[in-house]
Amino acid sequence: MTTAGTTERVQWGHSAFTAEFATAADGSLRTVRLGPPDAAARPLAQATPVVEVLALGHGSAWSGRRSIETVIGGRLRLRDHARERDGVWHRLRLRLFDADSGLTAELHLASPEGLPVVRAWVEIGNEGPGPLTLLAVSSLALGGLPAPGELDLHWADNDWLAECRWHRRPLREALPDLNRGAHERDSRGRFGLGSRGSWSTDGHLAMGALTERGGRGCWLWQVESACGWAWETGEREGGTYLALHGPTDTEHQWRQRLLPGESFRTEAAALAVTGDGFEGALAALTGYRRQVRRPHPDHESLPVIFNDYMNTIGGDPTTAKLLPLIDAAARAGAEYFVIDSGWYDDDAVGWWDSVGAWEPAASRFPGPRGIHEVLDRIRDRGMVPGLWLEPEVVGVRSALGDRLPPEAFFRRDGVRVSEHGRYQLDLRHPAAARHLDETVDRIVGDWGVGYLKLDYNISVPPGTDGGGADSPGAGLLGHTRAYRRWLDSVLDRYPRLVIENCASGGMRMDGAMLRVAQLQSTSDQQDHLRYPPISAAAPTAVPPEQGAVWAYAQPEFTDDENGFILAGALLGRVHLSGHLDRMSEAQLGVVTDAVRVYKKIRADLPRAVPFWPLGLPDWTAPWIALGMRAGSTSYLTVWRRDGDAPQAVLPLPQLLSRKVDLEILYPTAAPGSAAWSAATGELTVTLDRLYTALVLRFTA
Repeated sequence: MTTAGTTERVQWGHSAFTAEFATAADGSLRTVRLGPPDAAARPLAQATPVVEVLALGHGSAWSGRRSIETVIGGRLRLRDHARERDGVWHRLRLRLFDADSGLTAELHLASPEGLPVVRAWVEIGNEGPGPLTLLAVSSLALGGLPAPGELDLHWADNDWLAECRWHRRPLREALPDLNRGAHERDSRGRFGLGSRGSWSTDGHLAMGALTERGGRGCWLWQVESACGWAWETGEREGGTYLALHGPTDTEHQWRQRLLPGESFRTEAAALAVTGDGFEGALAALTGYRRQVRRPHPDHESLPVIFNDYMNTIGGDPTTAKLLPLIDAAARAGAEYFVIDSGWYDDDAVGWWDSVGAWEPAASRFPGPRGIHEVLDRIRDRGMVPGLWLEPEVVGVRSALGDRLPPEAFFRRDGVRVSEHGRYQLDLRHPAAARHLDETVDRIVGDWGVGYLKLDYNISVPPGTDGGGADSPGAGLLGHTRAYRRWLDSVLDRYPRLVIENCASGGMRMDGAMLRVAQLQSTSDQQDHLRYPPISAAAPTAVPPEQGAVWAYAQPEFTDDENGFILAGALLGRVHLSGHLDRMSEAQLGVVTDAVRVYKKIRADLPRAVPFWPLGLPDWTAPWIALGMRAGSTSYLTVWRRDGDAPQAVLPLPQLLSRKVDLEILYPTAAPGSAAWSAATGELTVTLDRLYTALVLRFTA
């Protein structure tokens, strides 16, 4: 074991990534190098201990809002380390021990070959004689980044109907210079964000970044938690630190009591470190997301989905309404047809607070075969049927609330939690899991449904203290882990089933859910003029082949408007909607043209990485551009929403002085033009009319 005064170094990495750890004078192990192989070592004094732990009876060495400088973190000593290779994954385990408390900490690091990204999590154990109560454990703690004055901070606000709104700010504005030399101590402050409740991304994406001002260095992270998470950055010894956490006591009412011999594992976090700026780091993180998720054929095939909800049936499906829509969706080229909410509603009072049994409503499907007439029609038209479910909730008026035991629901102080007319199931309880298994086995196994849109329309902060949880936050964490295990078990039984993760749009758009779900809803936004900044920025959070983007063309819209709407989905996952059954042949042709183009380019999207020639979009930006680079071929969607200027100049410096073959893919009757200048490395797009868009393909 490493003791104070002993110097030990551990080096680890691969062709695209390296890490180095060294013991400080006090004996704690610290990260002095993390990033590409050419990354410079940072000063040991600026580094933080590799694991920070806050526990009852063992607080912080420096009071304030910061999560670093914990007493236990400073006392942890390296026991040993181990390296291994598992397919594309390089793994390192650092085993540490605090002799005073008996606490053990294993820091696990994993990095895929060829990508400058590391995934980190910590396992805490108790080898002491008595119980230990954890209050916060870092998933990744890192110091020694450049000084705050040399960095910009990036974060993303994420609200219902307004997802993925990125901001950039000089870090020094958030961390004022306090003249450390005069006080001989670091600030007590930091800049930090976190989640609230069971919507993991309600308020902010579980992401952030630091970029070098005037340089290309970037540190881009995500916390992979479907419930509580927190990240912070601050000044330390003249440099900058970063700390990533799952749920904590202060932010999420989370605490975990460990008896001797018990253990706890944190939620994972991922960090991309590159010298290629924000876009280069995001490309690396996109590649990592593809490596870490559950394999599924949907990630390669990218079928076109029609969903009947958005600006169409809106939760009021019937056989009479669905049959003509099914026929029209098939003519447009859809390959899946999803019946959204309301198919189970046989209640004159309303279905919102009576959901839970998930049986088809006879009044909505009155024929002798009921809902199966509709499901068969979908299959007869060459599409795969899908249904909407909200599996984690039971309406307060549902009889299921009395049939299931009280322990199968979230509770606080013995009282069942009620939120917006619903009770929250606790998937740690076998009765709750059994109810959902029976539901899925009926719908998927017996009915042959091949797509489930799993929605979640309540947030329950801070969680549940039922089921033996030490705290509400611990109960919520246990439930979300049990929910993901349940999803895995469903996909084990039905490996070709496609699952869409939705929580009022993008309110649970986190790395933990993206590892198991095939698709991620990006928004519930129904205003097509406000959707472009969401669909353009969504690839920061979701690989394009998983990002579901609505394309709700309507018969009352002009061809320009419908082209504008449809163009926005072609670099993600097309979710058709709208009253296609009421369209003229010419109008339907605008839709079928978009689907034809998508089927021609979709094979490139699972390997594409995003870029933004005009930068990440502001919410009110008049011009927005999203690109996807797949080898030597790139695709670009450009929207014009406002402004007097009919032209936008898009810099593409990587193509400077190169000949480019340029093609307008969509709309077929293009509302504008595009011209390339090799001399300046710029693309000029002309759109004479407002609310028009182009999808381009260019090959260098």
